[in-house]
Amino acid sequence: MQLDNWDEIRTAFHVARLGTVSGAAEALGVHHATVIRHIDALEERLGVKLFQRHARGYTPTEAGLDLLQVAQVTADQFDQLYGRLRGRGAAMTGELVVTTVDSMSALLVPVLAEFQRDNPELQVRLLTDPRLFRLEYGEAHVALRVGSRPDEPDNVVQKLYDQQSALYAHQGYVDRHGRMQCDADCPDHRFVGPADEGHRAPFYRWMRDNVPAERVVFRASDMRVTAEAVAAGAGVGFLPTWWADARPDLVQMCPPRPEWTVPAWLVTHVDLHRTAKVQGFTTALKDAAKTWG
Repeated sequence: MQLDNWDEIRTAFHVARLGTVSGAAEALGVHHATVIRHIDALEERLGVKLFQRHARGYTPTEAGLDLLQVAQVTADQFDQLYGRLRGRGAAMTGELVVTTVDSMSALLVPVLAEFQRDNPELQVRLLTDPRLFRLEYGEAHVALRVGSRPDEPDNVVQKLYDQQSALYAHQGYVDRHGRMQCDADCPDHRFVGPADEGHRAPFYRWMRDNVPAERVVFRASDMRVTAEAVAAGAGVGFLPTWWADARPDLVQMCPPRPEWTVPAWLVTHVDLHRTAKVQGFTTALKDAAKTWG
């Protein structure tokens, strides 16, 4: 069997060296649940117990001592490598990978473009794939997520922004169908809604509760398509206020409500949080977010 998960081996080494999960977690800068998960996964993969669990902590078994001996040599080699590489984390070079949902991409692009201009040796990559990229696996350096607060134990999570949404329609639609009295006359209007009828966004929950299903005449899979449909006069739809307010041909049919607000979270992994490029970009992003209201 090939061992290729060095995070688990490193975790086991620190548990064997320090004797407790809490001590290993502090040394590694991770949550104690991560330490337990790594040990359990490594023991399952090896098919052998590495530690005896007891009230005072973890004591290595014979197999655990063998692992400790080999890991100590590996740790010494990594220390030598660290000495050679030290300082490279302060360089604004290489790639900066940022992930977000499509509805936030138009806000991020100008910030990323300016940050790259200020750091010309840096290459930036913006990912708006609907899947959740795993920062702990190095799939991205920074994530901007919306909705409930992310709860992965090894991530640093900061509140960035509250995105407000309101109901909008194109002026041509208003000319044909008139203005909307919010909740009072929903059955009299045509709506643009989500392709996923069970979408969890709070404003789409309101739409399900207040708009007859047959009045949702156009459904879109993401915010950009929704915005294009509203701008084409297909119906009334929810759009972020920052996007719609910049379009003079759009009419606000119903103003934003607190229950329609969606929080946005800035997420970084604890191992990369303090590197120069992550710190530099997150600082620039937080400064930019102050102007998004």
